[in-house]
Amino acid sequence: MTLPAPSHPYPTDTAPDEERELLEAVVPLEQAGRRFDQVLAELFPEFSRSRLTAWIKSGEALLDGAEAKPKQALRGGETLTVWVTPTIETVAEPEPIDLDLRHADDEVIVLHKPAGLVVHPGAGNPRGTLVNALLHFDAKLAELPRAGIVHRLDKDTSGLMVVARSLRAHAALVQQLSSREVHRQYLAVVGGAMVAGGSVNAPIGRHPSDRIRQAVTESGREAITHYRVRERFRSHTLVECKLETGRTHQIRVHMAHVRHPLVGDPLYGGNLRLPRGATEALVEALRGFKRQALHAESLAFVHPASGETLSFSSTLPDDMLRLLATLREDSAEAVAKGIK
Repeated sequence: MTLPAPSHPYPTDTAPDEERELLEAVVPLEQAGRRFDQVLAELFPEFSRSRLTAWIKSGEALLDGAEAKPKQALRGGETLTVWVTPTIETVAEPEPIDLDLRHADDEVIVLHKPAGLVVHPGAGNPRGTLVNALLHFDAKLAELPRAGIVHRLDKDTSGLMVVARSLRAHAALVQQLSSREVHRQYLAVVGGAMVAGGSVNAPIGRHPSDRIRQAVTESGREAITHYRVRERFRSHTLVECKLETGRTHQIRVHMAHVRHPLVGDPLYGGNLRLPRGATEALVEALRGFKRQALHAESLAFVHPASGETLSFSSTLPDDMLRLLATLREDSAEAVAKGIK
């Protein structure tokens, strides 16, 4: 479908049509009956509601190629479009920090984030973050919300991330995440010998008394994690976790909720668990593991431009490999000594 530019004269202090970008999203059928402005805000969450409302009024946000009222009810299946003028969206200092790139083209970047690297600058981390590194790699990422980052990993979680390099790619990836079309699989070492896999469907929201933590709470947002056993040890388990949703600390909160908290987790890990007759090496390894044992192992999504499904995988970092090796050695020694 060919869409016209807005019929009104474009303001003189903004870019001409050829410098703007047209973003599209299809309204899911389950959104039938909801208002245009509400659905627009959900499908383009990278932009503020006030900005989207202004675009509706000015004709930059269109419904099936035509202007519409903010309260117009949708039937599902329509195409929402937004004309966006590049502006500076992310303000941070570019820094020459090495990036472990696994893929890069004009639309997307896939990278491996090491444990210990903060994703977004904040009050305690204004510099030395992934955003600072990305802006040094590509200065135009400053024109994108959050420098193109569409999903995050906690500081001490390692693994794969995808970053958009254009507004079109950003909108497409956000929609894929919203419609649960992005495949994300994690590996975690948890306390306790799990018998089998399962799913956790429990809403997550801010902890009622500790603002740093998240918690399973009735007032929280829907959160679904699927897990299965990859390898079992005497009192620990290596599990695969697949996300349907992407809430803050989701895997960490859900695994703690089913009484299998992640090894090393400073917020949700609880007391250190040691098996009976644990080897000295295992005691030292568990006490010395100071981050949550969580790694984003695989990632798959549809390329915003080509429509091709891209899949990536990442091996475990050295600290988790050493931990697993020590757990295996402890289990073997326990079998040899007849210790359960």
